[in-house]
Amino acid sequence: MRTRELGRTDIEVSAYCLGTMMFGRVGNPDHDECIRMTHRALDAGVNFVDTADVYGYSETEEIVGKALKGRRDEVVLATKVNGRMGEGPNRHGSSRRWIIAEVEHSLRRLRTDYIDLYQLHHPDPRTDIEETLSALTDLVRSGKVRVVGSSNLPPSEIVEAQWVAERRALQRLRTEQPTYSILNRGIEREVLPLCRRYGLGVLTWGPLSSGLLTGRYRKGASPVENARMHWMPEHLTDERKLDAVEQLIVVAEEAGMSLAHLAMAFVAAHPDVSSAIIGPRTMEQLEDLLAGAGAVLGDGVLDRIDDIVAPGTDIGPLDVSYDPPAVIRPELRRRPADQRSAA
Repeated sequence: MRTRELGRTDIEVSAYCLGTMMFGRVGNPDHDECIRMTHRALDAGVNFVDTADVYGYSETEEIVGKALKGRRDEVVLATKVNGRMGEGPNRHGSSRRWIIAEVEHSLRRLRTDYIDLYQLHHPDPRTDIEETLSALTDLVRSGKVRVVGSSNLPPSEIVEAQWVAERRALQRLRTEQPTYSILNRGIEREVLPLCRRYGLGVLTWGPLSSGLLTGRYRKGASPVENARMHWMPEHLTDERKLDAVEQLIVVAEEAGMSLAHLAMAFVAAHPDVSSAIIGPRTMEQLEDLLAGAGAVLGDGVLDRIDDIVAPGTDIGPLDVSYDPPAVIRPELRRRPADQRSAA
């Protein structure tokens, strides 16, 4: 497994990162199998493991902690904070109070005394970025966290975080974790160029587009009933995406590889991507993804992919993608009715 620099840090990570969202009750409840999968990935050369406090509502971090017993120093360990972790209005977000409290819980569950990469899972419009960066800076200075990063951050907030860090002498966000796949290429327009400009490492989630790029979901076929269909029905039944999948299957077959291997190779080929997150639920899925790690896409194949999905475009959003408040709340984009006229 090749390794790459994680942005302008001194950290080298494998081109594939083991994502663990499917470990635990949401995906695979068999802890022992999840541990075996982790060991198999490490033995194959994967040195990067990504998790989050909210995965399985803390269960996943506990599985990862058990899996890394005796092998912690082999691994670049990443986790996230921000998701809702219980009842009450203050058990989530990016406030100083919650970050300082929750990192201790993550350290305990992961059975470690430091986290290599601590990430803000989502933007938090309620909290000033200076407060957030100040708390993260204290964690780095204390040695509990090595570097800090973000996930799903819009371009404007990436820039704001960099400026605030510079002006206030705080820790910079050193990585970004956006969604990226053949079907969702929107980050090529602004996010990836910004990451290059600021030297941010990029670890991408959803390279298989939440299952669409495995070939399991086909145009005209009966919907696959599973947890993903419950979470993101619009994404998995989008006719435009399914049309693109049919065309991509042909490209993959003519290139002599599976659609999943084509999709992974596409993401790994981008020069700004440090590591692509794989999120297997079973050992069989993991073995298949590892088997495709050596796939290489020539310029001709990449040109055909560009013809099917234009660079910098999304064929519809993901159901689980971050939407800013102005998209969700009508009152933020509509004046009161008695103030809407121009005269």
